[in-house]
Amino acid sequence: QVQLVESGGGLVQAGGSLRLSCAASGTIVSVNAMAWYRQVPGKQRELVARITTGGSTNYADSVKGRFTISRDNGKNTVYLQMNSLKAEDTAVYYCNADLVAGSGWYPPRRDYWGQGTQVTVSS
Repeated sequence: QVQLVESGGGLVQAGGSLRLSCAASGTIVSVNAMAWYRQVPGKQRELVARITTGGSTNYADSVKGRFTISRDNGKNTVYLQMNSLKAEDTAVYYCNADLVAGSGWYPPRRDYWGQGTQVTVSS
């Protein structure tokens, strides 16, 4: 029904930059918001940044001023530009989409998740 495909993760030196991309595809009726979460083994998954279809954004305090979330609504794609990366940013980053999908008379609204992409920042 819906698939989120992430790309852009990798290994980078502290102070460097990466850009993550996530494209949602399938029987999508409408997208309410898309977001990036991250998770370190043994710890709770946390919200990094979120953007609504209308363009409103929300960032974790730890990434404000360094990360920028953006979107291409026509392509159902969300991006995360990560600058001034720190070792603490090392995590698996997950794409999340709050959307309506399905082919029935009233498709449900729910969250969908990508499989995650590893971001590793070395000192």
